[in-house]
Amino acid sequence: MKEKIISSRPVKWLESTKLWQFLSNHPALGKIFNYEIIMYLFCGVLSTVVSFVTQWLATFIPWYPFGSEALLPTTVSWICAVLFAFFVNKIFVFDSPEWNLRTLYREFLPFVGCRLLTLLFEEVFMIVTVDVFHWDQMLCKLIAQVVILIANYIFSKFLIFKKPAKNAEETEIKES
Repeated sequence: MKEKIISSRPVKWLESTKLWQFLSNHPALGKIFNYEIIMYLFCGVLSTVVSFVTQWLATFIPWYPFGSEALLPTTVSWICAVLFAFFVNKIFVFDSPEWNLRTLYREFLPFVGCRLLTLLFEEVFMIVTVDVFHWDQMLCKLIAQVVILIANYIFSKFLIFKKPAKNAEETEIKES
């Protein structure tokens, strides 16, 4: 497998941590926690921080005329987190080098669509588990986040930032 070289300081810092070394060099965990997975988890943590910070900042805006104290700050934080997640996933996780408008359109719309789908899942899951079954809200939130994390990774890897398929002629020529 070709080594991925990124010249970004945060990535170099992350790669030098003991946790990174442990996960990537462990005989069993190294197969699960490769560069892409570790970077996806790291960028996911950063996206979560963006979500929490923007939610907190948005609480200082008087949203009362709009009818909800929580709905609009949550929406603002979701939009900021999704925008941030798109760019860090494109650059650092899935190494999608194209920046032309066609590629951005082809990647961004499905990215937002898939994130809307997982948002819908979360809303339905929380209503059913917390409001109908009266289960613990934070436990249900944790379960939902694990499912969403896995679903978003699968969507991003196989639908949004998928590598272009090599055509059969190129493969045959290189093999000869």
